[in-house]
Amino acid sequence: MDLITGQLHGQVQDRHRSQEFIEHLKYLDAFYPKDTKIKIILDNHSAHVSKETKQYLKTVANRFEFIFTPTHGSWLNMIETFFSKMTRSFLRGIRVDSINELKKRIELYLEELNQMPVIFRWKYKLNEISTVTKAA
Repeated sequence: MDLITGQLHGQVQDRHRSQEFIEHLKYLDAFYPKDTKIKIILDNHSAHVSKETKQYLKTVANRFEFIFTPTHGSWLNMIETFFSKMTRSFLRGIRVDSINELKKRIELYLEELNQMPVIFRWKYKLNEISTVTKAA
């Protein structure tokens, strides 16, 4: 979820391992101009701090900045709210014949939302928020 433009960058995967996370980072790297630093707010999932992820980040030095939410903290729940809304409004009561059909429906939902992105209005300006990065 791009906090500046409201654009959603979603990829529907069967798993959430380092391999899939790195694939998403590569997608973001290709999407944004090369002179843009990409700051990503993440939870403490093992794929986000794995050896494989750290190795990939070395190949794109200074391209990404990870900002980790506090462990067991719910102060930043925009993504959870987004998934809840999607479940309640778009997926509620549907029947699908396969995982692929479900994936396609979710991808369609993201495409539809990206036709008219909504920019979240923060109480604080992004440049006023101090960030603490997790030690490697």
